[in-house]
Amino acid sequence: MRAMTRPFLTFALLICLAFAAPAADLPDLGDVAVGEFSPTQERLLGEEIMREVRRDPAWLDDPETEEYINRLGQRLVAASADPSRRFEFFVVKDGSLNAFAFPGGYIGVHSALILAAQSESELAGVLGHEIGHVTQRHIAQLIGKQKQLSAIMLASLLAALAANNSRVGEAAVAAGAAGTMQAQLAYTRDFEREADRAGLQTLESAGFDVRGMAGFFSRLQRASRLYENNAPAYLRTHPLTTERIADMENRVMNMSYRQVPDSADFRYVQARLRVGASPAADVARTFAGLVKGNPGDAAARYGLTLAQLRLGRLDEAAQGIDELRRRAEPSPFIAILGAELAAARRDYGTAIETLTAASRKFPLSLSVVYALLDTQIAGGRAADAEQSARRALVGHGGDIRLWQLLSRANAALGKRVAQHRAQAEVYALQGAYRAAVEQLELARKAGDGDFYELSAADARLREIRDRMRDDQKQERQRQNGR
Repeated sequence: MRAMTRPFLTFALLICLAFAAPAADLPDLGDVAVGEFSPTQERLLGEEIMREVRRDPAWLDDPETEEYINRLGQRLVAASADPSRRFEFFVVKDGSLNAFAFPGGYIGVHSALILAAQSESELAGVLGHEIGHVTQRHIAQLIGKQKQLSAIMLASLLAALAANNSRVGEAAVAAGAAGTMQAQLAYTRDFEREADRAGLQTLESAGFDVRGMAGFFSRLQRASRLYENNAPAYLRTHPLTTERIADMENRVMNMSYRQVPDSADFRYVQARLRVGASPAADVARTFAGLVKGNPGDAAARYGLTLAQLRLGRLDEAAQGIDELRRRAEPSPFIAILGAELAAARRDYGTAIETLTAASRKFPLSLSVVYALLDTQIAGGRAADAEQSARRALVGHGGDIRLWQLLSRANAALGKRVAQHRAQAEVYALQGAYRAAVEQLELARKAGDGDFYELSAADARLREIRDRMRDDQKQERQRQNGR
């Protein structure tokens, strides 16, 4: 995760340098200070950070898991103090227990933390806490508060608040003056208490068990005694005190009791993460034991079937799919797994039929759309995939996966202009503007496009070049401001 945190430090330093000159004129903490770093600026900074994060190997590129964590997160956002604010949730592959908020509403969760959650309400409690950091605009307040600090000190404080790797955060902290840092750590503890209060309210309003948040934090605190100097990362990046735990427990006592069962999707995601984190043969044995002890455990059977599919045990996986369809409620997870099995047997017709039916049953599931497009391309039905991708992009124009799949479909059809135009959008969304320009120039030279396609490529090329010039101008301004 050190590699993933480096982009955050890089862009934290950039924003600090951008604010270094006027920082001496900023007032104390309050609305005016927060106003110096607007929500739009927060979002732009977050977008820059996320372009780097998405290229990191630790980024979990798993549509089903990503869709679940965003669905859970958006349910909480709708019940938060600022339901209109844009949020995006993602998962990173890491064995430590941690979660973090970047500027602009980007919230990341370590895969190990999802696995450690004993209930969906516990996981929702962590997300609610991180949402609280964003809705309370803690990063903006931190910037407004640092009128006497250097850019590097400010970067270290941002890292301490939001970085997902404690070693990098600690190294950044070491760069600052010890006395000032001590005061700022106390300041961030105030942030933690405020995020706790906001998170608990959000958790209750969203219909979850409020005991989940306090219970998870209490368990982390107890576990920390076993770690000595290597406490869970969440305790290092989110200072957890006895007072915070007591405050949460007191608040929970005054809230209505609610017993909330876990969703099937929560358990399916945990099963997926377990399969991805361990050798398939080992996890298959573990899930086989769970299924033997409880044949009705759909999540365990799902994990077993997924592991068998990864091991190439297709007949055993087929039996698992049949049992899931017989015992469990219909789910995109089960439909996609069944289609993957059919595709592994080169039965693309069945796979496409399965996913087409799932897309009608679960029209809001993008993970089903991705799987359908991918299977159509692999099954020789690229024309269908192209049409489906274009329809999906009408409502999801910023979806990188859809543009990637559209590019692949056009490549399979031999439509080179359309292929390069779609790939240019992939690079543009990733912030790789030079690569996007190269793709559009290739599109202009491809020779198989009509007047409309070439005109569209020219217009997009001008837009991206204008964006590059604007970025270069802003960079020069930042350099001159130093």
